[in-house]
Amino acid sequence: MAPNDQSKAPSFDPHNWHRLAVLGLLAGVGSALAIGGMEWLSVVADYPFAVIPFATSIVLVIGLPDAAPSQPRALIGGHLVSTLAGILVVKIAGPGAFAAAVAVGLAVFAMVMTDTMHPPAGIDPLLVVLNNLSWPFLIAPVAAGALLLAGFAFIWHRLSGRRGWPSRWW
Repeated sequence: MAPNDQSKAPSFDPHNWHRLAVLGLLAGVGSALAIGGMEWLSVVADYPFAVIPFATSIVLVIGLPDAAPSQPRALIGGHLVSTLAGILVVKIAGPGAFAAAVAVGLAVFAMVMTDTMHPPAGIDPLLVVLNNLSWPFLIAPVAAGALLLAGFAFIWHRLSGRRGWPSRWW
């Protein structure tokens, strides 16, 4: 990876494939542990944390930790503002395909304006509007799940020797 290009995954280098294999293995194990823990918590709490696409979030945060969308501000903020956009639209317009499209557009606008762009959060407003979800959904599973994933990523990166994550908290 080039020193100034933090948004790309390490590319395959036939002379350094061992390093890439270790990085890939660590990212895979970390992602599996995070999602496994989230699923376990869903069973224990009897609440479906898997409703939100946290799998794509953890793949981004663990697999591309230097990318701007992988930072806690984007992970947490992106899910919160996107879900909030969905809730606002569903409360004003009700559920439906057109309202869902408006909610996704509003979520993208909100993430850009708040510097919280996290692409996996783009589906949150779609889920909110199509399932007619309300305010409690913003707290659990969205806020709780995003905070748990940020905490897991912080611990995982420390344990795996990546002390530089996050590059900024907020």
